[in-house]
Amino acid sequence: MAKITFKTHDNDSHVIDIQNGLSVMEGAVQNDIPGIDADCGGGMACATCHVYVNEEWLDKLPNKEDGEEDMLDMAFEPKKNSRLSCQLIVSDELDGLVVSIPSQQC
Repeated sequence: MAKITFKTHDNDSHVIDIQNGLSVMEGAVQNDIPGIDADCGGGMACATCHVYVNEEWLDKLPNKEDGEEDMLDMAFEPKKNSRLSCQLIVSDELDGLVVSIPSQQC
């Protein structure tokens, strides 16, 4: 289990525990985190679970696959640290991960 912090665009923070093996998106949806829409349910067919990963965590995450890059091109204001939270699988190594949610999803 990992403790993940979600920061909303209006500076609210939500710290939740997510079970290993779930995606960061699944944990957000199960805990009603505002701003994570997850319209496709984690199928990497939309970009409505887009988050910005804190810079210190970027090297600790697996590389983006081509499909994720393609979806992020359609996200609202993508940045270098943009990720689809459905593609981030929770493990003990992600304990303490901090992500920020954009002001809107695509």
